[in-house]
Amino acid sequence: MGTMSGTPPRPRVRMTAVQRRQQLLDVGRELFGHKGYEATSIEEIAAHAEVSKPVVYERFGSKDGLYDAVVEREMHTLLDRFTSALAAPGRPRQLLERAALALLDYIEEDTDGFRVLTRDAPVSGGVSTYSSLIGEVARQVEHILGRQFGDRGYDPRLAQLYSQALVGMVSLVGQWWLDDRSLPKEKVAAHLVNLSYNGLAHLDPEPELVDRPAVI
Repeated sequence: MGTMSGTPPRPRVRMTAVQRRQQLLDVGRELFGHKGYEATSIEEIAAHAEVSKPVVYERFGSKDGLYDAVVEREMHTLLDRFTSALAAPGRPRQLLERAALALLDYIEEDTDGFRVLTRDAPVSGGVSTYSSLIGEVARQVEHILGRQFGDRGYDPRLAQLYSQALVGMVSLVGQWWLDDRSLPKEKVAAHLVNLSYNGLAHLDPEPELVDRPAVI
């Protein structure tokens, strides 16, 4: 029998186990990103996914389990972006531009994911943190800087210090840009490269990316 309005009930969409898992991860990312971990309930997650609570528990065991899986997936996504940006050959300035744009592209295209990585996490959670992700990116940059330092006669042992400084600067600016979009990402990246590549003593008043069109 149809509903009182005469509209037949919407048929339930049947998904494979893999599809259902991905759907719950997407729903969890959206809710955790908008509301934070503490303010999000299993009931809300189930309601948004149009499943019962036992389905969520069956896939992830608990809200903590779903949150950990969401964070792990986002960390891999962002790390893959950084890895791809730094894998292609290029001059130091180009590599720095790519790294900055990799993070800013991710923030722009997957804002909920970035919010999940950077906002409140469960106190008892065993999931890796955003700082550990940034540390992994810094280790990749360290290898690149080590080669560059060696080729230029600099002490390669300093590559670790400089990689932490560069990646830390990019990640903090990314967190600022998450909520302050007064500048387009290309301009933000250009200014990051301006400071890190030219230094305060030689700042370009109108920096531009060498690999991207200028943004007015």
